[in-house]
Amino acid sequence: MATRYLLAALVWVAFATNAWSEPRHGLSAFGELKYPADFTNFDYVNPDAPKGGLLSMIGTGNLITFDSFNGFILKGNPVQGLTYLFDTLMTRADDEPDSIYGLVAHSAEVAEDGMSVTFFLRPEAEFSDGTPVRAVDIVRSFDIIKADGHPFLAMPLRDVESAEAVDKLTVRYTFTGSLTRDLPLLVAQLPVLSSVWYEANDFTTTSLTPPLGSGPYVIDDYQLGRSVTYRLREDYWARDLPVNRGRFNFGELRYEFYRDPTAEFEALKAGEYDLREEFTSRNWATGYDVASVRDGLLNRVIIPDERVSGAQGFFLNTRLEKFSDPVVREALALAFDFEWTNRNQFYDLYVRTESFFENSSMKAEGLPGPGELALLEPWRGQIPDSVFGEVVIPPVSDGSGQDRSLLRQASNLLNQAGWTIVDGKRQNSAGEVFEIEFIIISPTWERVVAPYVKNLVLLGIDATIRRIDPSQFEERIKTFDFDVVTQRYIIDNTPGAELRNYWSSDAANTQGSRNLSGISNPAIDAMIEAMIGATSRVELETSARALDRLLRAGHYWVPHWFKNIHTIAFWDRFSWPDVKPQFERGVIETWWFDADKAARLESLR
Repeated sequence: MATRYLLAALVWVAFATNAWSEPRHGLSAFGELKYPADFTNFDYVNPDAPKGGLLSMIGTGNLITFDSFNGFILKGNPVQGLTYLFDTLMTRADDEPDSIYGLVAHSAEVAEDGMSVTFFLRPEAEFSDGTPVRAVDIVRSFDIIKADGHPFLAMPLRDVESAEAVDKLTVRYTFTGSLTRDLPLLVAQLPVLSSVWYEANDFTTTSLTPPLGSGPYVIDDYQLGRSVTYRLREDYWARDLPVNRGRFNFGELRYEFYRDPTAEFEALKAGEYDLREEFTSRNWATGYDVASVRDGLLNRVIIPDERVSGAQGFFLNTRLEKFSDPVVREALALAFDFEWTNRNQFYDLYVRTESFFENSSMKAEGLPGPGELALLEPWRGQIPDSVFGEVVIPPVSDGSGQDRSLLRQASNLLNQAGWTIVDGKRQNSAGEVFEIEFIIISPTWERVVAPYVKNLVLLGIDATIRRIDPSQFEERIKTFDFDVVTQRYIIDNTPGAELRNYWSSDAANTQGSRNLSGISNPAIDAMIEAMIGATSRVELETSARALDRLLRAGHYWVPHWFKNIHTIAFWDRFSWPDVKPQFERGVIETWWFDADKAARLESLR
């Protein structure tokens, strides 16, 4: 899913057991709210920022085309930016790890036993067609998302028993089970849908009919597969609320989609769009040596990224018999030469990823501490012994591209696992040749994967690269129809119920889940539940480290790399606040179009 609310609705989920029993203007996880009830705006915005102008950007991720404006279901390839069409009951503060504040709801009351939460709606909230947002819309939103929504939205709602309209401006969610800590924040950030609109429009089908929402933008124009333009609503009901003051300043947001990455990059330098986050190291290191950059017209900036880095890598599909043995998976990791790749292809701009919670205090280090051991000891004998020793880290090569020592270790492990060389090919006892297909959508990835494939071939593995179109790629990811695929997990600063979607046994065979490797392990399930049930940040971090040890010991992936910065290039027609939101890039929501800069730029180009 390309839309931000699909993540936002899931990731701000942690909630302490000392539930409040009176209405509050916000909810937080493990402590007091930063902003008081009478706050006027977030600290990281310019409340006087002008509204207007255009920000045009490239679509990011695997999505280089689109065929739907329905971002709530598994079908289709929804366009980027749909999150800006929809409000939520509460919205996050980007300078706190786990706090949200009232938007459609002015306040919320969590029951003392934590088994329900009641939201009190603002009477002025309305959809873009002028119809009011009422409790029945909130109830209907929950019902259809839980019943028919994308698994990434629906699965975490399994312990939300019901939503009911107490009156036209009051909604109560009721929970079941014992792990209810995260549920109030989870339901607070589900998108608010119009019950009337979805009575007339089938929620379960893809559609290019612009949906009705109550958010700051509406779809203004689109060219199928090429671009979509969102227009800021002048009549947006919530534009002056404290949570929105200084946010959503651009009069238009346009996403441009290119099928060829070279054409996409050259289009920026030609001024065909405004801004891109640069993910190609070679471009960042050498591609911007042009007059417009030297003259200060096309800017390059580095923005710190203080979020959990997430986990990017080659994910191995353990549903397939050839990847079912962790010894085999460990051997495959030994064949990837990160040091050579980083120096020769990435200009040493990256650091090797070691953890599923990289760039955070949830990352496991060294030997397990007492708290981690308390969680892991009950599983001794059922999990790898290595979990109780030094945490598994990726091998460090000699940087030659073909480290003989590591390849020899990999060969020995493959022999140990029963994959021996016969006539130059790795075969098992049944005479089956070890074949691996890497699927990609961009030629940029071919130059990254090819050296790895070369090393696998040296080990006798019949490894190949297959480039497919984006729609086919997305479908194969959803149905787990792949050998090895490159993806990045995006992990929240306070993870909760969404972790089930990433690594739980239930998600292993749920199409559309993020459990790409097909991980199904009761000990891992238990650590996930320990994280969801944590009542303090110390408990959360301890259980996360225990989970990290298990995941890394399982060799479910070949870890890639990360950088704790955003590298952004843009034409000099924008300004931004003095303070950056700590946990977000902040471009779309806090920057603004600077008319003076734009006039200067046009005069000099």
